[in-house]
Amino acid sequence: MKRFMLRVAYDGTNYHGWQAQNNAETVEQKLNEALTRLTGEPIAVIGASRTDAGVHALDNVAVFDSETTIPGEKLMFAVQPYLPDDIIIQYSCQAPDTFHPRFCKTRKTYEYQIDNGMRENPKCSRYSYHVREPLDTDAMNAAGSYLIGTHDFAAFCAAGAQVATTVRTIYSCAVEREDSMVYIQVTGNGFLYNMVRIIAGTLIRVGQGAWEPERVLEALESLDRTKAGPTAPAKGLTLQEIQYDEED
Repeated sequence: MKRFMLRVAYDGTNYHGWQAQNNAETVEQKLNEALTRLTGEPIAVIGASRTDAGVHALDNVAVFDSETTIPGEKLMFAVQPYLPDDIIIQYSCQAPDTFHPRFCKTRKTYEYQIDNGMRENPKCSRYSYHVREPLDTDAMNAAGSYLIGTHDFAAFCAAGAQVATTVRTIYSCAVEREDSMVYIQVTGNGFLYNMVRIIAGTLIRVGQGAWEPERVLEALESLDRTKAGPTAPAKGLTLQEIQYDEED
């Protein structure tokens, strides 16, 4: 039995998230079905990040075990014909037998995209959240700086999360504008349920002038979800990259 790694990109619009469910189509389900058809074995992939319904990815990581004789670097081409057009394998290889995508030290980067034009751009509508009011990106960056470091992010975690701790480390939180598009990019060692979408909703409040940047620090220190901003819509969020420490 050999272990293989896939780097997977997908448009999450048509899926109820990553994780397989009984009554809804998911990315994990489509991968399992495709790999099972390819190998003739019952395949169950393990994903690095269980993205929510409607969230996209350019670089999610999955592993699976198989007896297939297909070389690891060729798997990406062999399985692609069995997948829908909105799920693309970007890279494949044989991995160490002990490699587990969720139990290694990582840096995950998410990007939240905002269409900040007066009228919504239909070319961006599947992948961005339209906010008509002008956003002050300087104020948003000032607010985001309070999130950098190791903190208890209980105020930025949706109800229902099943985690041992709400402490996470954020390495960077930056907001940039390109014409009418605003991008919030957050890199951390891990994220809580809806955490990046809550960060985005909070920074949007600051950018609109409804909140001062310092209110983000107050929300963070409160450990109270009601003190942070709203959860921004899923369609604006994309998992950009997962980096694994070399030691792993």
